[in-house]
Amino acid sequence: MTGRRVGFCLSDKKRRKMNLDAFADFCASHGVEVVEIDLSRPLVPQGPFDVIVHKLSEVIVEAEHDSQSQQLLANFQHYVSAHSNTVLLDPLPAMTKLLDRFASYQLMSKLQNSLRDWRICSPPYMEIDSVSDLSSVEEAVMVQGISYPLICKTRVAHGSLSHEMSLIFSADSLAAIHPPCVLQSFVNHGAVLHKVFVVGDRHFCVERPSLKNFPSGPCDRETIFFNSHQVSKPESSSDLTALDEQMPCLPPPSSEAVGALVKELRVQLGMALFGVDVIINIHTHTLTVIDINIFPGYEGVPQFFAALLSHIKTVLDSGTPAHPSAASEES
Repeated sequence: MTGRRVGFCLSDKKRRKMNLDAFADFCASHGVEVVEIDLSRPLVPQGPFDVIVHKLSEVIVEAEHDSQSQQLLANFQHYVSAHSNTVLLDPLPAMTKLLDRFASYQLMSKLQNSLRDWRICSPPYMEIDSVSDLSSVEEAVMVQGISYPLICKTRVAHGSLSHEMSLIFSADSLAAIHPPCVLQSFVNHGAVLHKVFVVGDRHFCVERPSLKNFPSGPCDRETIFFNSHQVSKPESSSDLTALDEQMPCLPPPSSEAVGALVKELRVQLGMALFGVDVIINIHTHTLTVIDINIFPGYEGVPQFFAALLSHIKTVLDSGTPAHPSAASEES
């Protein structure tokens, strides 16, 4: 693999979180050059690249309303189109889909049929696009089979605001939500979140704290506002994560079921670098998928550098095209 050049196109925050400098040193020791891509400069002189690893979430979201971001994204897409031998991790259309929580929840719902034998499901959900929808929300919640308590999340799954969520206990509190957003039934899961980190054909499961159990059904409790990132930090400890009752430990997710889920998601998305947040329903013990994340932090995965370099080598050796269709992506 000597002489290969891998371009990384990341925000400063992602670059620091991933510790790209350390990864570059790791790759250099294996004969691979890591190059940081500057989107504000012409891309051709910065190349050539055998692989481009990117997380353009911020650019994609801002391109909705910002002309400069639109141009940066267009330049990137033009470069990739003109250099079909460059492997892109991951495809932009799939990443754009996952930036929309409603679209990713639609995907999860479709997967329930193919994964039913593994007892994998996702909670009922609905979207609220605008303030004008609020008058019909209470009825829509009942029609969609969404149960209280329910979680309200921003529709856009990017940025610090995407971690700001609320737990709503009754219809009276629905008027305070801020569209565009999605509502999702809260599933009691014993205050344990399982984060599944995917790197190509490998995946790693890390256990994190999560919200405690709450009584099912509507009640007059005040809405709870929380930051999901803070709640699920490895060292997190708060009233929101401390169980009010004694309960037996839930079994960990079946490795076979998690493997089946990851394989199906890779096929459907055509992606190699993503995370899946799953919980175990305390009543049914079903594996419940609550979110899919683009190129996550891989915290708690000491093998991440080796796994990422191994995947880069695999796609280069196999000649994977820059724009793999979801159906043709190897699992």
